[in-house]
Amino acid sequence: MSPRWEPNPDIRRGRSVVYSLHAHLVFTPKYRRGVFTDEILTRCEAIMIEVCDNFGAELVEFNGERDHVHLLVHYPPKVALSTLVGSLKGVSARLLRKEYPAHIREYLWGGHFWSPSYFAASCGGAPLSIIKEYIENQKRPG
Repeated sequence: MSPRWEPNPDIRRGRSVVYSLHAHLVFTPKYRRGVFTDEILTRCEAIMIEVCDNFGAELVEFNGERDHVHLLVHYPPKVALSTLVGSLKGVSARLLRKEYPAHIREYLWGGHFWSPSYFAASCGGAPLSIIKEYIENQKRPG
């Protein structure tokens, strides 16, 4: 079989679509408070893996520091990224507040956990300059 046709785990198939969509997401707690410990980050990762699974997405990578978390998510085209983000933040906030109430209350108040904003960047695949060149060099009919 030609190497061109070797299976690529980053390329997924649906009924009428072939896709490879990755997003780099960054979430910060409200007021950028340093609420995260190693234990809380580990639990947060487990929660986010489960939420991604429910959406048919995959949490490829997760890590964080005291005041923010980074996620690399591979998601299907039927999922709106904003909807996935809303669930990731909502479910994790609810469960982390429930499981670590005393610790989180030291840093956050008012029923909020995450800042309402987030960073999202598409990633993976070729650089934009290469894709632009590829499109420019298509053999247009006529």
